[in-house]
This record gives sequence, structure tokens and C-alpha cells, in this order.
Amino acid sequence: MATTTSSSSFAKAPQAMSATEEERVELVDESNNVIPGGVNRSEMRANRLVHRASYAFVRNSDNYFYVQKRSSRKDYCPSYFDPTPGGVVACGESYEETNRRECAEEMGIPETTPQQHLFTFYYQDERLRCWGDAWECVYDGPLRLQESEVESVHLMSMQEILQRFDAGELFTPDSVAACREYVKLRGLLPVKEGVPPKEPTFY
Repeated sequence: MATTTSSSSFAKAPQAMSATEEERVELVDESNNVIPGGVNRSEMRANRLVHRASYAFVRNSDNYFYVQKRSSRKDYCPSYFDPTPGGVVACGESYEETNRRECAEEMGIPETTPQQHLFTFYYQDERLRCWGDAWECVYDGPLRLQESEVESVHLMSMQEILQRFDAGELFTPDSVAACREYVKLRGLLPVKEGVPPKEPTFY
């Protein structure tokens, strides 16, 4: 089971909850059974409650993965690199619905884009506990980034993602745990040596 060290936190004056914090999210037990009713996202974060989240491995046909640079406004791992676009499952939503919605909202990937289910995994560290569900799609089309969620996007091979994390760069640790599960399943997908990845296009 993967673990990581949480960053330091400081007390803040009480503030009104944002729309994101007020979202009701699905809670589950440690066997991934749904607990009816859900809670606000802010309560889930504050109490480290077990929840569900989707993780999308989005790569182009040259086997480079789209890695997000998260917005500095995110409530979890702000300004980190994130190799698996996705998000917390909303109350009453399925993993697949969350995956398709998040890819469309964050990256502009059409919800009709073929997606393949890969695996479900449990992850915990000092900040979160969740049951993650991993999907994969191959996409060579243009992107449209959600400015409130994503600062930029970068193309990296799976080997580069893991090497940069191991060297100390800031990548979301739960997504890196998903990457290691991906490698167990798929291996390190080959890329053309000496040929830089094509830059993503946007609309």
C-alpha cells in the first residue's frame, strides 16, 4: 500500500465554502461499498474519509501521456504535476461517468472518446484514503484546458514520469501509485528514441 508524507498545514480563519467544497461526494467503506448520503468535499478532506476517485491515463498514439500541471487553487496537491486527469466521484455518480466528465471538463476530450477500463486500486497516505478506478484512452485531438483546475499540460513518457517523481519533483502521489499499477499491467510503453513528442494543440 503506497504512502507519502503530508505537507505542513497552518490554521486559517473560517471562510465561506466554495462551490467545489460544497460538492457532495460519494463515501465508501474500506471494501469499496457505498455509504448512502455522501458528504461535502470539504468534510471528506478534513476528516480523511474514504471516497472514490477516477484516474485517466490519456496518451497519444506515440505513447506519450498528457500530464497536467495542477492549478495553484486546488485543495489537494496544488501546483503539482498530475499524470492521471480525473477527480473525486460525486454522490450518485459511477466511476465511468466521473472519468468521462472529468476528461471533458479538465482537458476538453469529448465524452464519446473510447475509454478502456484498466483496474481498481486502494490508496492511502497521510492526507487521503480512496478507492481509485483507472481508465485509458488514446487521443490525438486538440485540448481545451479548464483554467480553474489545470495550469498547463505536458507530454511525458511513463518512464520520464516515474524518473522525475523519484528524483524529487512534485507529482501527485496517488497518481504515481496508479502509474506503478499501470506499469505492472502494461509495462513501460515504448517511445521513439531521440524524437521529441509532438506539442499538444488547443481549441
